[in-house]
Amino acid sequence: MTGAQASYLKTLATEAGEDVEGDLTKAEASKRIEELQDKTGRGQSGSGQSGSGS
Repeated sequence: MTGAQASYLKTLATEAGEDVEGDLTKAEASKRIEELQDKTGRGQSGSGQSGSGS
């Protein structure tokens, strides 16, 4: 995984109260980031959040 992925994963894992393996591939890290974003509520781009104002 890239340095940026490792840093972001560490942040997400801390928020989610989970551990993250340190030897993930880029693809594995990307998938794990998506899973942790779902769990923490981060990275929700446009998922049912339209129309929140007038």
